[in-house]
Amino acid sequence: MHGRQAPLRRRVREARRPARLGRGRDRRRAPGHGARVRRPYRRRTSTLSARTLRRRGAQPKVVALGGGMGLSASLAALRRITGDLTAVVTVADDGGSSGRLREELGVLPPGDLRKALAALCGDDDWGQTWARVIQHRFQSKGDLHEHAVGNLLIVALWEQLGDHVQALDLVGRLLGAHGRVLPMSAVPLELQALVRGHDPERPEDVDTVRGQATVALTPGEVQSVHLVPNDPPAVPEAVAAVLDADWVVLGPGSWFSSVIPHLLVPELLDALVETKARRVLSLNLAPQPGETAGFSPQRHLEVLARHAPKLALDVVLADEAAVPDRESLVDAAKRLGAAVELAPVARKDGLPKHDPELLAAAYDRIFRMHGRIGPWR
Repeated sequence: MHGRQAPLRRRVREARRPARLGRGRDRRRAPGHGARVRRPYRRRTSTLSARTLRRRGAQPKVVALGGGMGLSASLAALRRITGDLTAVVTVADDGGSSGRLREELGVLPPGDLRKALAALCGDDDWGQTWARVIQHRFQSKGDLHEHAVGNLLIVALWEQLGDHVQALDLVGRLLGAHGRVLPMSAVPLELQALVRGHDPERPEDVDTVRGQATVALTPGEVQSVHLVPNDPPAVPEAVAAVLDADWVVLGPGSWFSSVIPHLLVPELLDALVETKARRVLSLNLAPQPGETAGFSPQRHLEVLARHAPKLALDVVLADEAAVPDRESLVDAAKRLGAAVELAPVARKDGLPKHDPELLAAAYDRIFRMHGRIGPWR
């Protein structure tokens, strides 16, 4: 038995939901099997509502991992097609309002958690009003300048309740969030990166760059990232959600500072490897200035594989317009055991941002084409 598997099971026993019957055999592909590209398809006029899926008993349990605006885009799409959705959010942010609260109060950075909660708000007046409220930032010449209302609310509830998960669940109920938001770890984490050419005057030297905000914008080539403290504990509820999921969605988002950090939490990585859920990796629409400048889609997969060589995938989702070399992406996906799905998921205004309806249609098709036939439970 893997060295961490027994304690992993013990830690999630109380947090895990009751096991489902009839999971069936594990249908994951072995690495290198059956990678293929599906042709782009037309946008659907609508996706099934979460209410309709609940009524039919056909909604999958989905866990989405990431942080920042990438995770928010994924959640805004996923809440349109399932009512059983959990976000697992990175907690290494050290910039802006989150960084100030973290430094002053020693708390988890709340910013990415707040963004995830806002993305899960409904499209009705209640949901959109609360989404605007928690995203609102004060403008002043004093200490409140640029603090987000949602950050202050989350931290206040952490101090009142003394429980990260309970506080976030309470905020979610207040907002009417269409899903649950969990931190990936209950301790604040520092992201560190080894960067070649961080100093332009020493282009061949490799330096250590500290802090998520700095890593995200670093010049030079990021070689690898790691977390401090090493081997941080995962939140048991997050591990339980991954183990009990039908689908796990990783990305899109800042590759080194939002996506890969989840793979650096040992218990969470163990759960991602062990789960019988199918796993989809959603690629970005464009390289990010700084940490992934000049990266091809396939290079994103290669970097992920270096950080988590035991992790296999089932599907890699990409926008066709963002894939100049389709065959190279197929080859990289095949090494991870995954098929490639190409779909129009970008906004029509030319900005490198995902359209929630298009992304929802892509996820819906993937879940149906690569998942079970018939009701999920």
